[in-house]
Amino acid sequence: MNRLIPIIAAAAVMTACSGKKTQQETEEPATVTPAQTLIARLDSTVNAGKFYFGHHDDTAYGHTWAYVDGNSDVKAVTGQYPGMMNWDLGLLELDSLQNLDGVPFEFMSREIAAQHARGGINGISWHPINPVSRGNSWDTSTSPLHGFTDNPAVLDTLTAWIDRAADFIGSLTDSEGHRIPVIFRPWHENSGSWFWWGSDYTTPDEYIALYRLTRERFDAKDLDNVVWAYSPDKDLTREQYLATYPGDEYVDILGTDIYQFDGEEGIDKFRERVAAQMPFVIDEARRRGKLVALTETGLEGLTVPDWYTRVLLPAIDGMPLAYVCVWRNGNESTHPNHYYVPFPGHPAVDDFKKFHDTGKALFID
Repeated sequence: MNRLIPIIAAAAVMTACSGKKTQQETEEPATVTPAQTLIARLDSTVNAGKFYFGHHDDTAYGHTWAYVDGNSDVKAVTGQYPGMMNWDLGLLELDSLQNLDGVPFEFMSREIAAQHARGGINGISWHPINPVSRGNSWDTSTSPLHGFTDNPAVLDTLTAWIDRAADFIGSLTDSEGHRIPVIFRPWHENSGSWFWWGSDYTTPDEYIALYRLTRERFDAKDLDNVVWAYSPDKDLTREQYLATYPGDEYVDILGTDIYQFDGEEGIDKFRERVAAQMPFVIDEARRRGKLVALTETGLEGLTVPDWYTRVLLPAIDGMPLAYVCVWRNGNESTHPNHYYVPFPGHPAVDDFKKFHDTGKALFID
């Protein structure tokens, strides 16, 4: 299902025309939802040959600071915020006040509204705990999805957790009370085996059932501000990528997560991975009327100082990506080498400025 079609139709209905009104024009105007508006905006960005640059937890903390009003490592280097900010709901399922990285959900709500108000977009991922072992997302000691649709204890738990995620996303509103559109990317990197919903711990049918359950619970609450992303990991064939695809009626963005590892020595491997997987993802997105994104990427520690202009930009050159999102900048006291954008004084600052100044990646004031 191409979700751009109702957007175009609704816009046509709402366009005022001079002279005698047609029957179509006298009917009640179609409602354009926040999700449709965001999809159209992303589509326009792609058509302009640009993409939104995303950074996880951008205004929550950086390499040397945490919870400083208005601060951002990206802004400190480029003078602008990233066009996209990503946030995570991990531990919301337990009614925690803070997520798995200590970000208060109240703070997150405010920052999502602030990013929306300045003209940016927001993405949301989710790392929920294992519903059986109660360990974190990386606890694979049990396989809760095996037969979960026939297991009331697991199904009821997951349903309640999904409802909490839906309630939070549904509560995101701007200063006028309108819902803020977000890109929701649940159950990501399922083709790997590091999460309890990964490929070694579930069948394709079970994964699809989980994703569909998530979408259906959101839809049951009449949420109209959610753009849905599907994002397996790297090194897949087209058949493997599609084996767990939830279906066109459940997904708006086809994505994939491809990181670079091993510094300078890993450049060729990263390029090969992008070149092997992204073209068929793009092809499937075009055939299905979907958007496409590089949903997670980056080089931890930026050990290649010109990674953004010498590696990333050439790797994705000519690809119609709606956004490209890198991961967070952990604090130097607890995660000294865990960062994906440079901060003032880092050797990659000049290259990141050049990346910003190309105008291909969208940043915002």
